[in-house]
Amino acid sequence: MAALKYWIWLTTRRGMTPLQTFRLLDHFGTPEAAYFADREEYRLCGLTDWQQRTLLDKSLDGAERILGDCDRLGIRILTIQDAEYPERLRQIENPPCVLYVKGKLFPFDELVTVGVVGTRRPTEYGKIMAGRLGMELARGGALVVSGIARGLDAAALRGALKGGGSVVSVLGGGIDVVYPAENRWLYEDVAAAGALISEYPPGTENKGEHFPIRNRIISGLSLGVAAVEAEEHSGTLITMRLALDQGRDAFAVPGNADAPMSRGTNLLIQRGEAKLVLSGWDILCEYEQLLPGRVSRPEPLPVQVEAARLEVPEPPQEPERQETVTAETVDKPDEMAYITLEDGALTDDERDILLALEGRGLRTDDLVELTQIPARRVSSALTMLQIHGYVEEKAGRRFESTVVLKRE
Repeated sequence: MAALKYWIWLTTRRGMTPLQTFRLLDHFGTPEAAYFADREEYRLCGLTDWQQRTLLDKSLDGAERILGDCDRLGIRILTIQDAEYPERLRQIENPPCVLYVKGKLFPFDELVTVGVVGTRRPTEYGKIMAGRLGMELARGGALVVSGIARGLDAAALRGALKGGGSVVSVLGGGIDVVYPAENRWLYEDVAAAGALISEYPPGTENKGEHFPIRNRIISGLSLGVAAVEAEEHSGTLITMRLALDQGRDAFAVPGNADAPMSRGTNLLIQRGEAKLVLSGWDILCEYEQLLPGRVSRPEPLPVQVEAARLEVPEPPQEPERQETVTAETVDKPDEMAYITLEDGALTDDERDILLALEGRGLRTDDLVELTQIPARRVSSALTMLQIHGYVEEKAGRRFESTVVLKRE
Protein backbone atom coordinates (compact mmCIF):
# COMPACT_ATOMS: atom_id res chain seq x y z
CA MET A 1 0.00 0.00 0.00
CA ALA A 2 2.88 2.37 0.80
CA ALA A 3 4.27 2.01 -2.72
CA LEU A 4 0.85 2.69 -4.29
CA LYS A 5 0.82 6.27 -3.05
CA TYR A 6 3.89 7.00 -5.18
CA TRP A 7 2.24 5.48 -8.24
CA ILE A 8 -0.81 7.67 -7.68
CA TRP A 9 1.34 10.74 -7.03
CA LEU A 10 3.24 10.20 -10.30
CA THR A 11 0.19 9.54 -12.47
CA THR A 12 -1.79 12.52 -11.17
CA ARG A 13 0.80 15.23 -11.90
CA ARG A 14 -0.84 18.08 -13.81
CA GLY A 15 0.64 18.83 -17.21
CA MET A 16 1.99 15.30 -17.67
CA THR A 17 0.52 13.17 -20.44
CA PRO A 18 0.33 9.38 -20.00
CA LEU A 19 3.19 9.03 -22.50
CA GLN A 20 5.41 11.48 -20.56
CA THR A 21 4.59 9.69 -17.31
CA PHE A 22 5.50 6.35 -18.86
CA ARG A 23 8.82 7.73 -20.13
CA LEU A 24 9.58 9.21 -16.71
CA LEU A 25 8.89 5.84 -15.10
CA ASP A 26 11.11 4.17 -17.70
CA HIS A 27 13.92 6.61 -16.82
CA PHE A 28 13.75 6.30 -13.03
CA GLY A 29 12.63 2.67 -12.79
CA THR A 30 10.13 3.20 -9.97
CA PRO A 31 7.69 5.98 -9.07
CA GLU A 32 9.36 6.24 -5.66
CA ALA A 33 12.69 7.07 -7.34
CA ALA A 34 10.89 9.68 -9.46
CA TYR A 35 9.33 11.14 -6.31
CA PHE A 36 12.66 11.64 -4.55
CA ALA A 37 14.42 13.09 -7.62
CA ASP A 38 15.37 16.78 -7.72
CA ARG A 39 14.94 19.53 -10.28
CA GLU A 40 18.26 18.81 -12.02
CA GLU A 41 17.33 15.16 -12.51
CA TYR A 42 13.96 16.22 -13.94
CA ARG A 43 15.68 18.73 -16.24
CA LEU A 44 17.94 16.00 -17.59
CA CYS A 45 14.77 14.08 -18.56
CA GLY A 46 13.88 16.89 -20.98
CA LEU A 47 10.88 18.11 -18.99
CA THR A 48 9.54 21.65 -19.33
CA ASP A 49 9.76 24.14 -16.45
CA TRP A 50 6.05 23.65 -15.78
CA GLN A 51 6.42 19.87 -15.66
CA GLN A 52 9.43 20.18 -13.36
CA ARG A 53 7.43 22.39 -11.00
CA THR A 54 4.51 19.97 -10.83
CA LEU A 55 6.93 17.14 -10.01
CA LEU A 56 8.58 19.25 -7.31
CA ASP A 57 5.23 19.35 -5.49
CA LYS A 58 5.94 16.47 -3.12
CA SER A 59 2.65 16.53 -1.22
CA LEU A 60 1.11 13.06 -0.95
CA ASP A 61 -2.22 14.32 0.42
CA GLY A 62 -3.98 13.84 -2.93
CA ALA A 63 -2.62 10.32 -3.30
CA GLU A 64 -3.72 9.43 0.23
CA ARG A 65 -7.21 10.77 -0.51
CA ILE A 66 -7.45 8.69 -3.71
CA LEU A 67 -6.35 5.58 -1.82
CA GLY A 68 -9.12 6.22 0.70
CA ASP A 69 -11.70 6.73 -2.07
CA CYS A 70 -10.66 3.48 -3.75
CA ASP A 71 -10.96 1.58 -0.49
CA ARG A 72 -14.41 3.07 0.16
CA LEU A 73 -15.68 2.37 -3.37
CA GLY A 74 -14.23 -1.13 -3.70
CA ILE A 75 -11.82 -0.13 -6.47
CA ARG A 76 -8.61 -2.06 -6.98
CA ILE A 77 -5.45 -0.36 -8.24
CA LEU A 78 -3.21 -2.20 -10.69
CA THR A 79 0.22 -0.88 -11.65
CA ILE A 80 2.10 -1.74 -14.81
CA GLN A 81 4.63 -3.66 -12.72
CA ASP A 82 1.99 -5.92 -11.11
CA ALA A 83 1.80 -9.56 -12.23
CA GLU A 84 -1.97 -9.24 -12.82
CA TYR A 85 -1.52 -6.32 -15.23
CA PRO A 86 -2.51 -7.61 -18.70
CA GLU A 87 0.61 -8.42 -20.71
CA ARG A 88 -1.31 -7.71 -23.90
CA LEU A 89 -1.85 -4.13 -22.72
CA ARG A 90 1.66 -3.77 -21.31
CA GLN A 91 3.12 -4.36 -24.78
CA ILE A 92 1.40 -1.44 -26.54
CA GLU A 93 3.39 1.67 -27.36
CA ASN A 94 1.96 3.85 -24.59
CA PRO A 95 0.45 1.66 -21.84
CA PRO A 96 -1.27 3.22 -18.84
CA CYS A 97 0.97 3.10 -15.76
CA VAL A 98 -2.00 2.61 -13.44
CA LEU A 99 -5.43 1.02 -13.88
CA TYR A 100 -8.37 1.47 -11.52
CA VAL A 101 -10.63 -1.59 -11.60
CA LYS A 102 -14.08 -2.16 -10.11
CA GLY A 103 -15.48 -5.66 -10.50
CA LYS A 104 -13.73 -8.79 -11.68
CA LEU A 105 -10.05 -8.92 -12.53
CA PHE A 106 -9.99 -10.98 -15.72
CA PRO A 107 -7.00 -12.96 -17.02
CA PHE A 108 -7.15 -11.00 -20.29
CA ASP A 109 -4.17 -12.74 -21.86
CA GLU A 110 -5.90 -16.12 -21.56
CA LEU A 111 -9.23 -14.98 -23.01
CA VAL A 112 -10.62 -14.17 -26.43
CA THR A 113 -11.20 -10.49 -25.76
CA VAL A 114 -12.99 -8.52 -28.48
CA GLY A 115 -13.60 -4.78 -28.55
CA VAL A 116 -16.85 -3.49 -30.04
CA VAL A 117 -17.07 0.20 -30.93
CA GLY A 118 -19.32 2.51 -32.91
CA THR A 119 -21.05 5.84 -33.22
CA ARG A 120 -22.98 7.61 -30.46
CA ARG A 121 -25.69 8.44 -33.04
CA PRO A 122 -26.55 5.05 -34.51
CA THR A 123 -29.29 4.04 -36.87
CA GLU A 124 -31.78 1.37 -35.84
CA TYR A 125 -29.77 -1.08 -37.95
CA GLY A 126 -26.62 -0.17 -36.03
CA LYS A 127 -28.28 -0.70 -32.65
CA ILE A 128 -29.55 -4.12 -33.71
CA MET A 129 -26.17 -5.20 -35.11
CA ALA A 130 -24.19 -3.97 -32.09
CA GLY A 131 -26.54 -5.75 -29.70
CA ARG A 132 -26.48 -8.90 -31.80
CA LEU A 133 -22.68 -8.92 -32.06
CA GLY A 134 -22.33 -8.39 -28.32
CA MET A 135 -24.78 -11.20 -27.57
CA GLU A 136 -23.27 -13.66 -30.06
CA LEU A 137 -19.71 -12.93 -28.93
CA ALA A 138 -20.67 -13.45 -25.30
CA ARG A 139 -22.60 -16.66 -26.02
CA GLY A 140 -19.59 -17.94 -27.95
CA GLY A 141 -17.21 -17.42 -25.04
CA ALA A 142 -15.62 -14.04 -25.76
CA LEU A 143 -15.02 -11.25 -23.28
CA VAL A 144 -16.59 -8.12 -24.78
CA VAL A 145 -14.83 -4.78 -24.22
CA SER A 146 -16.25 -1.36 -25.06
CA GLY A 147 -16.78 2.12 -23.70
CA ILE A 148 -20.08 2.94 -22.09
CA ALA A 149 -21.20 5.93 -24.16
CA ARG A 150 -24.74 6.28 -25.43
CA GLY A 151 -25.24 4.59 -28.75
CA LEU A 152 -23.40 1.50 -29.91
CA ASP A 153 -21.06 1.08 -26.93
CA ALA A 154 -24.07 0.70 -24.67
CA ALA A 155 -25.91 -1.51 -27.20
CA ALA A 156 -22.97 -3.92 -27.45
CA LEU A 157 -22.61 -4.15 -23.67
CA ARG A 158 -26.32 -4.77 -23.17
CA GLY A 159 -26.28 -7.45 -25.84
CA ALA A 160 -23.33 -9.20 -24.20
CA LEU A 161 -24.99 -9.05 -20.78
CA LYS A 162 -28.19 -10.54 -22.20
CA GLY A 163 -26.06 -13.25 -23.78
CA GLY A 164 -24.94 -14.24 -20.29
CA GLY A 165 -21.32 -13.29 -20.92
CA SER A 166 -18.65 -11.18 -19.29
CA VAL A 167 -18.07 -7.55 -20.19
CA VAL A 168 -15.54 -4.82 -19.54
CA SER A 169 -16.15 -1.11 -19.98
CA VAL A 170 -13.17 1.25 -20.27
CA LEU A 171 -14.05 4.74 -19.06
CA GLY A 172 -12.90 8.26 -19.88
CA GLY A 173 -13.25 9.48 -16.30
CA GLY A 174 -13.29 8.20 -12.74
CA ILE A 175 -15.15 4.96 -12.10
CA ASP A 176 -17.49 6.75 -9.68
CA VAL A 177 -18.42 9.44 -12.22
CA VAL A 178 -21.31 8.09 -14.29
CA TYR A 179 -21.30 9.41 -17.86
CA PRO A 180 -23.72 9.68 -19.49
CA ALA A 181 -26.13 9.78 -16.55
CA GLU A 182 -28.72 7.78 -18.49
CA ASN A 183 -26.43 4.73 -18.31
CA ARG A 184 -26.28 4.56 -14.52
CA TRP A 185 -27.97 1.15 -14.40
CA LEU A 186 -25.66 -0.13 -17.11
CA TYR A 187 -22.66 0.93 -14.99
CA GLU A 188 -23.98 -1.17 -12.14
CA ASP A 189 -24.73 -4.16 -14.37
CA VAL A 190 -21.24 -4.08 -15.90
CA ALA A 191 -19.56 -3.81 -12.50
CA ALA A 192 -21.63 -6.78 -11.24
CA ALA A 193 -21.09 -9.07 -14.26
CA GLY A 194 -17.68 -7.85 -15.37
CA ALA A 195 -15.49 -4.84 -14.72
CA LEU A 196 -15.25 -1.07 -15.03
CA ILE A 197 -11.70 0.07 -15.85
CA SER A 198 -10.12 3.51 -16.01
CA GLU A 199 -6.66 5.03 -15.89
CA TYR A 200 -8.20 8.06 -14.17
CA PRO A 201 -8.66 8.12 -10.37
CA PRO A 202 -12.07 8.38 -8.68
CA GLY A 203 -13.62 11.82 -8.96
CA THR A 204 -12.14 12.60 -12.40
CA GLU A 205 -14.68 14.23 -14.70
CA ASN A 206 -15.13 12.86 -18.22
CA LYS A 207 -13.51 15.23 -20.72
CA GLY A 208 -13.50 15.14 -24.50
CA GLU A 209 -9.72 14.83 -24.66
CA HIS A 210 -9.82 11.73 -22.43
CA PHE A 211 -11.68 9.55 -24.91
CA PRO A 212 -9.07 9.23 -27.69
CA ILE A 213 -6.54 8.40 -24.96
CA ARG A 214 -8.99 5.91 -23.43
CA ASN A 215 -9.50 4.17 -26.77
CA ARG A 216 -5.95 2.77 -26.85
CA ILE A 217 -6.88 0.69 -23.78
CA ILE A 218 -9.96 -0.80 -25.46
CA SER A 219 -7.86 -1.96 -28.40
CA GLY A 220 -4.86 -2.78 -26.22
CA LEU A 221 -6.83 -5.26 -24.11
CA SER A 222 -8.36 -6.90 -27.19
CA LEU A 223 -7.25 -9.45 -29.75
CA GLY A 224 -9.46 -7.71 -32.29
CA VAL A 225 -11.82 -4.75 -32.51
CA ALA A 226 -15.12 -4.61 -34.41
CA ALA A 227 -16.63 -1.37 -35.71
CA VAL A 228 -20.40 -1.48 -36.19
CA GLU A 229 -21.23 1.98 -37.57
CA ALA A 230 -18.90 4.93 -38.08
CA GLU A 231 -18.79 8.09 -40.11
CA GLU A 232 -15.80 8.64 -42.36
CA HIS A 233 -14.12 11.02 -39.91
CA SER A 234 -14.98 9.78 -36.43
CA GLY A 235 -13.61 8.67 -33.09
CA THR A 236 -14.53 5.11 -34.00
CA LEU A 237 -12.12 5.16 -36.95
CA ILE A 238 -9.43 6.60 -34.66
CA THR A 239 -9.93 3.56 -32.43
CA MET A 240 -9.70 1.25 -35.43
CA ARG A 241 -6.49 2.95 -36.53
CA LEU A 242 -5.08 2.46 -33.02
CA ALA A 243 -6.06 -1.21 -33.18
CA LEU A 244 -4.29 -1.68 -36.51
CA ASP A 245 -1.20 0.16 -35.26
CA GLN A 246 -1.13 -2.14 -32.23
CA GLY A 247 -1.25 -5.20 -34.49
CA ARG A 248 -4.83 -6.08 -33.55
CA ASP A 249 -7.33 -7.66 -35.93
CA ALA A 250 -9.91 -5.28 -37.36
CA PHE A 251 -13.51 -6.21 -38.14
CA ALA A 252 -16.33 -4.12 -39.59
CA VAL A 253 -20.05 -4.51 -40.16
CA PRO A 254 -21.07 -3.42 -43.69
CA GLY A 255 -23.91 -1.00 -44.21
CA ASN A 256 -25.87 0.72 -46.95
CA ALA A 257 -23.52 2.43 -49.40
CA ASP A 258 -25.50 5.68 -49.07
CA ALA A 259 -25.71 5.66 -45.26
CA PRO A 260 -23.40 8.29 -43.66
CA MET A 261 -23.08 6.19 -40.50
CA SER A 262 -21.73 3.26 -42.52
CA ARG A 263 -19.31 5.27 -44.62
CA GLY A 264 -16.38 4.63 -42.27
CA THR A 265 -16.98 0.91 -41.81
CA ASN A 266 -17.54 0.37 -45.53
CA LEU A 267 -14.24 2.12 -46.27
CA LEU A 268 -12.39 -0.11 -43.79
CA ILE A 269 -13.72 -3.14 -45.66
CA GLN A 270 -13.10 -1.67 -49.10
CA ARG A 271 -9.47 -0.90 -48.26
CA GLY A 272 -8.91 -4.41 -46.99
CA GLU A 273 -8.11 -3.08 -43.51
CA ALA A 274 -10.99 -4.90 -41.79
CA LYS A 275 -12.68 -8.24 -42.22
CA LEU A 276 -16.35 -8.01 -43.14
CA VAL A 277 -18.45 -9.54 -40.36
CA LEU A 278 -22.15 -10.34 -40.27
CA SER A 279 -22.20 -12.32 -37.02
CA GLY A 280 -20.25 -12.91 -33.84
CA TRP A 281 -18.94 -16.20 -35.19
CA ASP A 282 -17.28 -14.38 -38.09
CA ILE A 283 -15.01 -12.91 -35.40
CA LEU A 284 -14.73 -15.87 -33.03
CA CYS A 285 -13.64 -18.31 -35.74
CA GLU A 286 -10.40 -16.33 -36.09
CA TYR A 287 -9.35 -17.41 -32.59
CA GLU A 288 -10.38 -21.07 -32.48
CA GLN A 289 -6.82 -22.26 -32.99
CA LEU A 290 -5.09 -19.43 -31.14
CA LEU A 291 -6.86 -20.22 -27.85
CA PRO A 292 -8.30 -23.74 -28.19
CA GLY A 293 -11.37 -24.47 -26.14
CA ARG A 294 -12.06 -20.82 -25.34
CA VAL A 295 -14.72 -20.20 -27.98
CA SER A 296 -17.47 -22.20 -29.60
CA ARG A 297 -20.11 -21.55 -32.22
CA PRO A 298 -23.36 -20.82 -30.36
CA GLU A 299 -26.61 -22.29 -31.58
CA PRO A 300 -28.68 -19.57 -33.26
CA LEU A 301 -31.56 -18.26 -31.19
CA PRO A 302 -35.09 -18.27 -32.59
CA VAL A 303 -35.87 -14.91 -34.17
CA GLN A 304 -38.54 -14.13 -31.58
CA VAL A 305 -36.20 -14.92 -28.67
CA GLU A 306 -33.36 -12.83 -30.09
CA ALA A 307 -35.71 -9.90 -30.77
CA ALA A 308 -37.06 -10.09 -27.22
CA ARG A 309 -33.58 -10.14 -25.69
CA LEU A 310 -32.36 -7.25 -27.81
CA GLU A 311 -35.63 -5.35 -27.37
CA VAL A 312 -35.97 -4.63 -31.07
CA PRO A 313 -38.97 -5.09 -33.34
CA GLU A 314 -39.22 -8.54 -34.84
CA PRO A 315 -38.01 -8.33 -38.44
CA PRO A 316 -40.82 -8.58 -40.99
CA GLN A 317 -41.06 -11.69 -43.09
CA GLU A 318 -39.62 -10.91 -46.48
CA PRO A 319 -41.20 -12.42 -49.58
CA GLU A 320 -39.05 -14.94 -51.34
CA ARG A 321 -36.62 -13.09 -53.59
CA GLN A 322 -36.95 -13.59 -57.31
CA GLU A 323 -33.35 -13.32 -58.45
CA THR A 324 -32.00 -13.55 -61.93
CA VAL A 325 -29.54 -16.09 -60.58
CA THR A 326 -30.75 -19.63 -61.21
CA ALA A 327 -30.33 -21.68 -58.03
CA GLU A 328 -31.26 -25.31 -57.71
CA THR A 329 -30.32 -27.90 -55.14
CA VAL A 330 -27.55 -30.24 -56.21
CA ASP A 331 -27.51 -33.87 -55.12
CA LYS A 332 -24.45 -33.37 -52.94
CA PRO A 333 -23.93 -34.04 -49.22
CA ASP A 334 -23.35 -30.36 -48.48
CA GLU A 335 -26.40 -29.22 -50.46
CA MET A 336 -24.61 -26.40 -52.23
CA ALA A 337 -26.47 -24.55 -54.98
CA TYR A 338 -25.85 -24.18 -58.69
CA ILE A 339 -25.43 -20.65 -60.01
CA THR A 340 -25.83 -19.97 -63.70
CA LEU A 341 -23.26 -17.42 -64.81
CA GLU A 342 -24.59 -16.31 -68.16
CA ASP A 343 -27.67 -14.40 -67.04
CA GLY A 344 -25.93 -11.21 -65.90
CA ALA A 345 -26.69 -11.57 -62.18
CA LEU A 346 -22.99 -11.29 -61.35
CA THR A 347 -20.48 -8.66 -62.37
CA ASP A 348 -17.45 -9.74 -64.36
CA ASP A 349 -15.23 -9.39 -61.27
CA GLU A 350 -17.62 -11.45 -59.11
CA ARG A 351 -17.83 -14.16 -61.75
CA ASP A 352 -14.04 -14.37 -62.18
CA ILE A 353 -13.53 -14.57 -58.42
CA LEU A 354 -16.10 -17.36 -58.03
CA LEU A 355 -14.37 -19.27 -60.81
CA ALA A 356 -11.01 -18.85 -59.08
CA LEU A 357 -12.46 -20.11 -55.78
CA GLU A 358 -13.84 -23.36 -57.19
CA GLY A 359 -12.83 -26.20 -54.90
CA ARG A 360 -10.37 -24.20 -52.79
CA GLY A 361 -9.94 -21.38 -50.32
CA LEU A 362 -7.82 -18.39 -51.28
CA ARG A 363 -6.60 -15.18 -49.66
CA THR A 364 -7.16 -11.78 -51.24
CA ASP A 365 -3.60 -11.52 -52.56
CA ASP A 366 -3.93 -14.98 -54.15
CA LEU A 367 -7.09 -13.84 -55.93
CA VAL A 368 -5.38 -10.67 -57.16
CA GLU A 369 -2.56 -12.75 -58.63
CA LEU A 370 -4.83 -15.37 -60.19
CA THR A 371 -7.45 -13.05 -61.66
CA GLN A 372 -5.22 -10.02 -62.37
CA ILE A 373 -8.00 -7.85 -60.92
CA PRO A 374 -6.75 -4.85 -58.86
CA ALA A 375 -6.84 -5.42 -55.09
CA ARG A 376 -9.48 -2.76 -54.41
CA ARG A 377 -11.88 -4.30 -56.95
CA VAL A 378 -11.23 -7.78 -55.53
CA SER A 379 -12.11 -6.53 -52.03
CA SER A 380 -15.26 -4.82 -53.32
CA ALA A 381 -16.40 -7.92 -55.24
CA LEU A 382 -15.71 -10.18 -52.25
CA THR A 383 -17.83 -7.89 -50.08
CA MET A 384 -20.80 -8.16 -52.44
CA LEU A 385 -20.38 -11.93 -52.79
CA GLN A 386 -20.40 -12.26 -48.99
CA ILE A 387 -23.51 -10.12 -48.68
CA HIS A 388 -25.27 -12.34 -51.25
CA GLY A 389 -24.09 -15.44 -49.38
CA TYR A 390 -22.03 -16.79 -52.28
CA VAL A 391 -18.67 -16.54 -50.44
CA GLU A 392 -17.65 -17.01 -46.81
CA GLU A 393 -14.50 -15.78 -45.08
CA LYS A 394 -12.81 -18.47 -43.01
CA ALA A 395 -10.04 -18.38 -40.41
CA GLY A 396 -6.78 -17.00 -41.72
CA ARG A 397 -8.56 -14.51 -44.02
CA ARG A 398 -9.19 -17.25 -46.60
CA PHE A 399 -12.29 -17.03 -48.79
CA GLU A 400 -14.32 -20.04 -49.89
CA SER A 401 -17.22 -20.31 -52.33
CA THR A 402 -20.53 -21.59 -50.97
CA VAL A 403 -21.90 -22.36 -54.43
CA VAL A 404 -21.19 -24.72 -57.32
CA LEU A 405 -20.87 -23.00 -60.67
CA LYS A 406 -22.98 -24.37 -63.49
CA ARG A 407 -21.95 -23.37 -67.00
CA GLU A 408 -24.57 -23.46 -69.74
